[in-house]
Amino acid sequence: MKYSQKKIIHLFEPFSDEQEAEQVSKIIKNNFWASGSGVGLVSKFENKFRDFIGSKNVVAVNNGTSALQLSLNILDVSKKEVLIPSLTFVSTAHAAVTNNAKPKFVDIDESTLCIDMDDLEKKITKNSKVIIPVHFGGYPCDLKKLKKIKHDYNLNIVEDAAHACGATFDNKKIGSHNEITCFSFHPVKNLAMPTGGAIAINNNQQHKLLKSLRWCGITNRNGSDYDVDKLGWNFYMNEISAGVGLVQLKRLDKLNNKRKQIAKIYHSKINLDHKMPFSKDCSYHLYWIRVKNRTTFMKKMFEHGIETGIHYKPVHKMTYYKNSTKLETCDRIWTELVSIPMHPNLSEIQVEKIIDTVNTLAK
Repeated sequence: MKYSQKKIIHLFEPFSDEQEAEQVSKIIKNNFWASGSGVGLVSKFENKFRDFIGSKNVVAVNNGTSALQLSLNILDVSKKEVLIPSLTFVSTAHAAVTNNAKPKFVDIDESTLCIDMDDLEKKITKNSKVIIPVHFGGYPCDLKKLKKIKHDYNLNIVEDAAHACGATFDNKKIGSHNEITCFSFHPVKNLAMPTGGAIAINNNQQHKLLKSLRWCGITNRNGSDYDVDKLGWNFYMNEISAGVGLVQLKRLDKLNNKRKQIAKIYHSKINLDHKMPFSKDCSYHLYWIRVKNRTTFMKKMFEHGIETGIHYKPVHKMTYYKNSTKLETCDRIWTELVSIPMHPNLSEIQVEKIIDTVNTLAK
């Protein structure tokens, strides 16, 4: 079959229609664009998202990085170890460093690319404080095993769900299982916003504290008078992002189902031994495969009109974090990982082209 190469098939794309445009236009016209106190559409989004994932509370912030930083801040991780899988976006590690903690890198499970539970237990010491499991690509980590490890070693869990908005585990949405879960609402994420993030929490005391920390530590506000009793940051969400998020949230399950349909076809028709597994619980922010000669493969894919990506270079390989850490699985496979297009705008013809091209070039 011949395909048109006039238009690149993008790796990621947000889905939107006139509803988002109308919402943004309405916000611009009413001249209320942002408030550090989190009123207006921000508050409405927090409530709607809380109900969607089934958590007790949600605090909206400006991005997923801020969500991670604030979450570790309230757990007082200074001079402690924070255990993270090395195959993640660097923000996961940065959140530990900005809180004066030491990120300790853990290997990954070869089949899911999520944190390896056996290596995790080996890396725990008396100085360990927090585990940050990353739901890689939207594939949920084994939260049942993590819960046991948490209780056995008296640790905290902060879930990095930047890829997992709408994903489930044990028939419950990610965000409802543990004390703290962090989300990201970047334009190409499952729930798209111009910029945004959220912290799902199941503790009322932390809820109040986080709302203060996201707005420079402001507390006890009474009209124009307020106090500041601890260090905080300018991390609040704006009204435009919240407005877009409210529209996106209404269709999130539908868009995630489209991603799952594409992933199921990829899994059944891509002729590779190593590829992302299929699960009805996964939100499929991305879809990964493993190939030899990655640079050549990606170049040829682009020549065929298909954009690809790499998620990620392991953090322990970065200059800032580079040390003597050796992670058997991560070190062996990361140079083979390629992300192929995954978003709700893909047509059946485009999906067919991607599969045919991968099967031809990856031989």
